[in-house]
Amino acid sequence: MTLKTESDNPNSRRIDKLATGDILAVINAEDAKVALAVRQALPQIARAVDVVVDALKGGGRLFYLGAGTSGRLGILDAVECLPTFSAPPDLIQGLIAGGEGAFTRAVEGAEDDPALVERDLEARGLRAGDVVCGIAASGRTPYVIGGLRYAREREARTIAIACNPDSPLTELADIGISVDLGPEVISGSTRMKAGSAQKMILNMLSTATMVRLGKVYGNLMVDVKVTNEKLMRRANRLVQRLGGTDEARARQLLELAELEVKTAVVMQRKRVDAEGARHLLKLAEGKLRDVIGDVD
Repeated sequence: MTLKTESDNPNSRRIDKLATGDILAVINAEDAKVALAVRQALPQIARAVDVVVDALKGGGRLFYLGAGTSGRLGILDAVECLPTFSAPPDLIQGLIAGGEGAFTRAVEGAEDDPALVERDLEARGLRAGDVVCGIAASGRTPYVIGGLRYAREREARTIAIACNPDSPLTELADIGISVDLGPEVISGSTRMKAGSAQKMILNMLSTATMVRLGKVYGNLMVDVKVTNEKLMRRANRLVQRLGGTDEARARQLLELAELEVKTAVVMQRKRVDAEGARHLLKLAEGKLRDVIGDVD
């Protein structure tokens, strides 16, 4: 059976004869289909978010597994949660077939060996209470399928993201997220529409999870990790806005709060010290709104 991601796309059959602008128009028209396809999978994505939230609240971790483009996208989403939401480095982890070196250079044959993923997950101490999310455009990658099987043996929850309907991967997972994108502009080049769909889904999965965990107030990044001057300015503006204070006071609060925006805001709003602010946030499970209420 020919996979949809590997089949011929009649809309791009003569793309090599087109002028540059027309090539881009064909690609853009196909890309426009991606968000609509992802929308059809929102119920499954929502279920996946709920599973991840429950796991992380219980002390579990989220692992992304993939090969090639899929693996790189998983790693990208995992590492970006650290600066964006101050997520602990081990909370969301990305694994790629062939190891870290495969992020920039293809490792031939790595994706075909399911034994490799067992060693990778064993090295990370996979346990019951964790969640493993397998990512594979084809839905058939042995490395990813092997990872989900190993996760089930360890009583971890499993999620699968694939771009072919009724794939072995989604059938194996507790929650299967399948998006039907049709054939790629360049047959089999799943870094294109399939990669875009996977990136959208991973963004939704991690962002919605972090919102549910209280790392966002409104649409503000209140758990940002301040690691450079740009982020320091952003943190200062957040404390000014949510704390109802001026720039100098916001800077002072951030210093006392060890650059924790939420702590600084609570210190200002509740007139407590950093320890008291952190205690209030802990009681509210990290949700700033539950401590300070609505701020205009």
